[in-house]
Amino acid sequence: MALSSMTGFARSHGTSGPYSFEWELKSVNAKGFDLRMRMPPGFDEVEAVARKRATEMLSRGTVYANLTVKRSNAASSVRINEEVLNSVLRIAAELASKIDAVAPSVDGLMNIKGVIEVVEPEADEAEDKVAKAAVAAAFEEALTALVAMRKREGTTLGDILSQRLDEIETLSKKAEAAPGRKPEAIRARLAEQIATLLETSDRFDSDRLSQEALMMATKADIREELDRIASHISQSREMIKKGGPVGRRLDFLSQEFNREVNTCCSKSNDLELTSTGLEMKNVVEQFREQVQNLE
Repeated sequence: MALSSMTGFARSHGTSGPYSFEWELKSVNAKGFDLRMRMPPGFDEVEAVARKRATEMLSRGTVYANLTVKRSNAASSVRINEEVLNSVLRIAAELASKIDAVAPSVDGLMNIKGVIEVVEPEADEAEDKVAKAAVAAAFEEALTALVAMRKREGTTLGDILSQRLDEIETLSKKAEAAPGRKPEAIRARLAEQIATLLETSDRFDSDRLSQEALMMATKADIREELDRIASHISQSREMIKKGGPVGRRLDFLSQEFNREVNTCCSKSNDLELTSTGLEMKNVVEQFREQVQNLE
């Protein structure tokens, strides 16, 4: 299974009878999955189908889906409202019998509101049903294209993440081989710190001296941190190889990377080791930034 990013864009369009339509899908990073749809009235059935398919095919990211539908105008018909016309003529005749008035002209009658009606064609239920099915199929097409784009970007992200892991591994080995980690270097630092402790202490306390020496030795050892970093590298590589929606788990591991590297830096009393730790911290941050884009 391939990795997928959470960002992508896709578009599809089509026609059905008097309808022409276009879908535009855009997805961005998010902690969970959210589908936000903008639909014209009358397409509620399509929205339900679209939400179901999107939920089946995507697990993370906010997806904005916009549907535009246009309907070509069928020929309208014009008719005379006989009831209104008869009422007007009756009133005109009554007025003519009472006053000396000219009979209403045809133009005058047509200008009276309600005498002439423009009749729009009735909607064809079967035609609308076919159009909605075509709109739903177009959403499937756009969604498939969006998923494909997210997978292409996911492949690129996987390559970048693998490179960052290689860099972290190289720096981890460099930290392990740092001269400051050699036993003789640690002993020299301990001897110097113990000498300082004895000089500043009014009396010799062997128990305290032993405790201080043990604490110094423990603080100087980053073996456990390096082992955990190696374990995180192995787990991360396995997840990238396996693919699928692993973004959350890789994000957790990136936080663990950061925690271990911070501990290495805080334990370091060696300039070279500190420099390596800071460099590793920078690469871990780059790793985490890229992980934020994964599904």
